[in-house]
Amino acid sequence: MGQTTKSLNDKQISFIEQQKIYFVGTAADSGSVNISPKGGDSLRVINNKTLAWLNLTGSGNESAAHVMKDARMTVMWCAFEGAPLILRAYGQARALHRNDPEWEIYISLFPESIASRQVFLLDIDMVQASCGMSVPFYNYEGDREELAKWSERQGAEGIQKYWLKKNQVSLDGFETDIAAKAGISVDE
Repeated sequence: MGQTTKSLNDKQISFIEQQKIYFVGTAADSGSVNISPKGGDSLRVINNKTLAWLNLTGSGNESAAHVMKDARMTVMWCAFEGAPLILRAYGQARALHRNDPEWEIYISLFPESIASRQVFLLDIDMVQASCGMSVPFYNYEGDREELAKWSERQGAEGIQKYWLKKNQVSLDGFETDIAAKAGISVDE
């Protein structure tokens, strides 16, 4: 079962800050469960009870759709080097968009990216640390550049058109409200 606590400790925060990849899990009360790998410089530990992560434009917008229906979210890290560990933070999440009052506070924590779509805040209810002894060793070779290059080619207007075409509805048909939340006219 692992060890559970109500918040992150200093050792766990240090572990999180060293990781190159993490996984986000969300689900509505029906439909598909979504597990999404995240990388790059896209996660911040705000304090021992709060995480913020930057969601860049992608082919889907499942996390946003799920959080609108059910705020529960799990973020997971695995030790791919050093001592074995699997660490999970469970809690309630909300998505911040460009028109939200807190947007500037949190987006300023991350490197600037034209692909920035949402910042998710996770209020941690429980942390679980488990052995991770079956997780294999992997070597980090570097971050991929393809999304940044694609985004720059699209420009701000192209990104917004992409959101309207690909990010308005989840795989299960749940609305994401990205146009309204980002202040984009659907007629564009």
